[in-house]
Amino acid sequence: MGTASYNAVVMKRIVRARFSLASLTAVLAFSLVCAASKEFSMPKTQPAAAYPAHDYHSAEKVTVGLDPYDSAPKTNIFVVHYRDLDLLPVLVIVTNDSDEPIELTNIKAELVTTDGTKLTPATDDDIYRRISHPKASGARTPLPFPTKRVKGGVNSKEWGEIESASFKAKAVEPRSTQAGFLFFDISDISNPLKGARFYLTGVHDASGNALMYFEVPLDKYVGADTSK
Repeated sequence: MGTASYNAVVMKRIVRARFSLASLTAVLAFSLVCAASKEFSMPKTQPAAAYPAHDYHSAEKVTVGLDPYDSAPKTNIFVVHYRDLDLLPVLVIVTNDSDEPIELTNIKAELVTTDGTKLTPATDDDIYRRISHPKASGARTPLPFPTKRVKGGVNSKEWGEIESASFKAKAVEPRSTQAGFLFFDISDISNPLKGARFYLTGVHDASGNALMYFEVPLDKYVGADTSK
């Protein structure tokens, strides 16, 4: 092969390599842009009785259902990687099939693990602190482009997600459903759902009378989830 031919072959290889690198860079940039533009959207909910883990009070016609977001693809709806921060998002659904509203102003939720550990939902401030100061071993992945910080180390997308996702309903109107997420700190708990039970107290009817507490066994969810 002559020198001219050899140089032509080399140049072709260089051009191809540069084109491949440029293509890869473009793909990565597009992926990062998509990640940066991701916004949280509440999942579409069904009546509480449609979820495997639920408790129905026939006398009051009120149902409390649970849908833990413990693995992908369900967790992909979030901007924040809560499981990397040892936080378990649990979607709580309250359905009122009666003809009167029910009040949720003073509700208290508790997740009791199989070994008797009692977990209460993390507050918004707890979640902000966990995002701002993840453990050294945590795998939090920041957004690829700068976003406005609105509270400590929490950016605007994370702030908006926490505000939108958290369960904040104060009442449930007749024949309607309210839903939102509670976040439980599951640090050092390897299997928080198996054998666990969720308790909800403080639900009142329209006359101010307290309803019997709701007890939701999480094994109903675990069994349905693992049998798919």
